Amino acid sequence: MYDRERDLFKSYTAGKMSRRELIEKSLKLGVAAGTANFLLNSASTAAMAADFDWMKHKGKSVKLLLNKHPYADAMIANIDNFKSLTGVDVTYDIFPEDVYFDKVTAALSSKSSQYDAFMTGAYQTWQYGPAGWIADMNEFISDPAKTSPTYDWDDVLPGLRASTAWSGVPGAELGGADSKQWCVPWGFELNNIAYNRKIFDKLGLAPPQNMNEMMEVAAKITKDAGGPYGIGVRGSRSWATIHPGFLSAYTNFGGKDLKQEDGKLRAAMDSAESKAFTAQWVKMIQDSGPKDWATYTWYQVGTDLGAGASGMIYDADILGYFMNGGDNKEAGNLAYASFKANPDAPTPTSNVWIWSLAMSNFSKERDAAWYFMQWASSAEHGLFGARKMDFVNPVRGAVWKDQEFRDRIAKSYPGYIEQYEASAPDAKIYFTPQPLFSTLTTEWAAGLQKMVTREVPVDEGLDQLAESVNRQLKSAGL
Repeated sequence: MYDRERDLFKSYTAGKMSRRELIEKSLKLGVAAGTANFLLNSASTAAMAADFDWMKHKGKSVKLLLNKHPYADAMIANIDNFKSLTGVDVTYDIFPEDVYFDKVTAALSSKSSQYDAFMTGAYQTWQYGPAGWIADMNEFISDPAKTSPTYDWDDVLPGLRASTAWSGVPGAELGGADSKQWCVPWGFELNNIAYNRKIFDKLGLAPPQNMNEMMEVAAKITKDAGGPYGIGVRGSRSWATIHPGFLSAYTNFGGKDLKQEDGKLRAAMDSAESKAFTAQWVKMIQDSGPKDWATYTWYQVGTDLGAGASGMIYDADILGYFMNGGDNKEAGNLAYASFKANPDAPTPTSNVWIWSLAMSNFSKERDAAWYFMQWASSAEHGLFGARKMDFVNPVRGAVWKDQEFRDRIAKSYPGYIEQYEASAPDAKIYFTPQPLFSTLTTEWAAGLQKMVTREVPVDEGLDQLAESVNRQLKSAGL
C-alpha cells in the first residue's frame, strides 16, 4: 500500500478533513471499500497509540470467556487491531447463553485463573462482586499509568456507569457513595416496541402508546391478521422474563420489586400498583400472546417477529434490530417505537440490560486484561462496531453522535434512533441490588406462569410471591 493512501486516512482520523473529503479523495486514488475500512481502522488504532504506551505488556496473553453474541462478533472482527496496538495475544472461549452464565459461575467460584476477563450482565455482579470474585475497575480507570488519556470514561453514558457500580450493601443505590465499579459497560438494551409494518398497515394500526392501547392492538392483530398472534414477550421460568418489557412497564406504573422497612428489605410485589399492572399484563398474554408463552426466551420472541408469526414484541430494542436483517422472512419490514406504559407517567422507564466486561480477581495478567477491556470499550472500537458490525446499542455518547452510524440506522431501521432518544434519559436498572436477585426474579417468573395459566388469581399469586420472598430475605439476613 502506498504511503499517500495511509496518510489520507491518518489525516481524516486526526480531524484534518471531513468524511466527504475522505470519500472523494479515496475514490480518486481508487481505494476499494474493503481497503478503505482496513485503512480507517488501522489509522484509528495508530491514533490511540500516540499518547500512551500500549506496548507495555507486549508478549503477554489474556484469555476471555464470551457469550455468543453480535457484540462478541464485532470484537473478534477487530481483534487483530488490538494485537497490533499492544502486542498482547488474545484467546477466548465462546458459549451460547443457555449455558454461558453457568460457565462463568463455575470458573469464578472455583477461583480459577483460566480466564482473565469475561462478559457479564450487571445483575450478575451483585453476586460476583461481594463474593470477591471480580475486581473493582476504579483501580484501573483512575490510574493514569494504566489508562490512556483518550479513554474518556465520562463519555460512557451516565446511567450505564451508575448501573454497573454498587457498594455491595443490599438495597443501596446503584452508583451511590462508596460504589465499586464492578464492570465496564460494553453494549446495552432498552426495552421498547418492534413491530411488523406490513401487518400494521394491513390492519390500519398505529404503534401503541400505552398499556391499554397495547392490549387493544395486540388483540386486533390476533383476531384479524390471519395467523400471527398479537404480541411477543418472554415467559420462561427465568429472571430473564422479568427484566425486559415487564419490569419497564411495571416501573412506569410505580411498581417496585423490593422496599426498605426498618433497615431490612421487604417484598413490594403485593402492592396495589403491582396487582393492577400485573392483571393487565397477564390478560394481554392470555388474549394475545403465543400459545406456548411459558417456554419463550429472548430467542423465541425474536424468531417469531422475524418470521412474521407475531405482530409486535415488547422487548429489547436490539432484538428487533437483529430481526430486521439477515435471512429473516420479515427483514426490511420491521419498525420501532418508544413505549410509555402509563399514560400519566412523565417519561418512559426502560429497565436496561447491560452487557459488560469484568475482570476476574484470580487473573494472573490483570494489567494486560485491563488493556484489552479499555480498548474493547473505547470510542474507537465502538465506532468500528457501530459502523461496520451490529454493535448496537453503543455505550458511548461519542458513538451515538457519529453521523455515519446514525445514517446507517436511520436508513434501514425506521424509528430506531427515535425510540432510543425518547427512552435513553431515564433508562437504567430499576431493580433493587441484592445478592438474591436471580433466585427471587426466577420465582417471580414462575408466579407469572401460574397466573397466566389460571392456576392462581393475580392478587392471590402476588400475595404468595411476597410471602415467599420475605421468608427468603429474612433467612439471608437481608
